Amino acid sequence: MDSAIRTHELRKVYHSAPPAAAGRPPASAPKRSKDAKPQITALDGIDLDVARGGIFGLLGPNGAGKSTTVGILTTRIRPTSGTAWVGGHDVWQDQTAAKRQIGVVAQRPNLDFSLTAREILQFHGAYFGLNSRERSQRATELLDRFKLTERADELVRGFSGGMMQRVSIARAMMHDPQVLFLDEPSVGLDPQTRLLLWEIIREYNQKGRTILLTTHNMEEADALCQRLAIIDHGRIIASGTPQDLKASIPGGFLLRMRFAQQLAPLLEKLGTLPGVTEVRSTGDSAVDLYASRGGALIPEIVSTAASYSIDLADVHISEPSLENLFLHHTGRSLRE
Repeated sequence: MDSAIRTHELRKVYHSAPPAAAGRPPASAPKRSKDAKPQITALDGIDLDVARGGIFGLLGPNGAGKSTTVGILTTRIRPTSGTAWVGGHDVWQDQTAAKRQIGVVAQRPNLDFSLTAREILQFHGAYFGLNSRERSQRATELLDRFKLTERADELVRGFSGGMMQRVSIARAMMHDPQVLFLDEPSVGLDPQTRLLLWEIIREYNQKGRTILLTTHNMEEADALCQRLAIIDHGRIIASGTPQDLKASIPGGFLLRMRFAQQLAPLLEKLGTLPGVTEVRSTGDSAVDLYASRGGALIPEIVSTAASYSIDLADVHISEPSLENLFLHHTGRSLRE
């Protein structure tokens, strides 16, 4: 495979509080004494291989290690160990060459508030060696595509959060990079702007450019990404196409149920129902059941519970999804 991005055994251990966007320590992290230096493992051996010309997603909850991975690949964060390449360039051995290949949109806008939107784009183009004519033409095209023409010559300090995000993405595209990194690109955007962004990302990819985006939005990952990796606590727990990942869930459907009480014999019996592939206790009265059927299974569950004189108090049914895949692997929601 012709790789645009590769990492091998990538690890990052922080010995001080990590940057805000690089993640937070998991709840299970051991407590430390007042004088001890913190040791937070943000990445624990990440292997990625992203094909050239694809849209690849890193999907996971806040603090999973997504932003740290992007930070290393874009030369902002030095890894503790392991290697990372953009194209044929080791990002830490050949930073200048790697930087010429990439465009980066950080999780938080980092625009110069003393400049207009047009000036921001043109200065960025000059930094990457575009001549005056190229800068002017490219900036005009991007301002129009991102629907910023009417405000192009105003200072960005008066822009809304969504407009600032559009300027940030237009700036990253200004020098037409081969690889575009988008860190949580749609956070805080209204639905209309989000759809515009998705359309622009697809158009840019159709030009043969590679895009890596991080997100905790399952809909975004499903709609945009040709391949993705699900990351949690600094480790990749699953990777593949969205379709293959959803198909890998045992049974497909997830029924999250709450009974008036829970008995081991009831769970064993539920596991024998036709189409049921897995039953898990998730609390005193909560049960997750994976099955090849959804609503059609409810009457049999109610009848089985009644045979033990137990009432079904609540049930939620969800179809095969990336959220269900994450639940199956970790026992918790992507949003947690």
